[in-house]
Amino acid sequence: MDPHITTLAERPELAGALNGMPDTWPEFVLEDIVGWANFPRIAVEFPQYVLVATDPEGTVVARAYSVPFELDAPGRGALPVGGWDRMLLWAFSDLRRGRTPDTVGAIEITVATGHQGKGLSGRMLAALRDNARRLGYGEVVAPVRPSGKHLRPALPMEEYARLTRPEDGLPEDPWLRVHARAGGTVDSVATVSMTVSGSLAQWREWTGLPFDADGPVEVPGALVPVHCALDHGYAVYTEPNVWVRHRL
Repeated sequence: MDPHITTLAERPELAGALNGMPDTWPEFVLEDIVGWANFPRIAVEFPQYVLVATDPEGTVVARAYSVPFELDAPGRGALPVGGWDRMLLWAFSDLRRGRTPDTVGAIEITVATGHQGKGLSGRMLAALRDNARRLGYGEVVAPVRPSGKHLRPALPMEEYARLTRPEDGLPEDPWLRVHARAGGTVDSVATVSMTVSGSLAQWREWTGLPFDADGPVEVPGALVPVHCALDHGYAVYTEPNVWVRHRL
């Protein structure tokens, strides 16, 4: 399949289909309050940074969200340990303050359920890079959520991100490997890239797990264990991501 990839600014009529595209995100990830408050604004405020892929029948099969922000602003410079959350906050803060962005941040690249394994994620990454270059930027940065990390939740992300394959030296993780093949290089680990907190009742609803003991809880789809505080009635998930830089 050769998808047709455009920006949402070029095809605003696809906004509903883009938002309703079936995906495989774990439910609890969608409860990050920074994302809850800001993610829907991307399509409205930055449609030229949103990419949508359709098949020959016109069905949305993949999407890519990115945002512009000023990395070289006072007090910034380095990629933040706050990762995904911090980058999203920077983008909308800069928009409100009228700052001139110098960097594009990849927020999400998702392939529709049933269309994985066809190389679409790599095509969307390439299209995102091309779009940033077309808009005049010299770099794309991405707080990457490694696709295989959930299978090894106890391994620190710093160690996982450095694992390579002996045959070619590329990252062991499939999604990090796609970024490496596209020209990206690992910069650092965003140790607190996303935070999801909730009551034990909420976590039971999101995951179907009992959350009936203190300490770390391994949750399907989570990159690290969720911390359960039974006596206090809450649990917190702090997700690390891997910062990857793409020089254009």
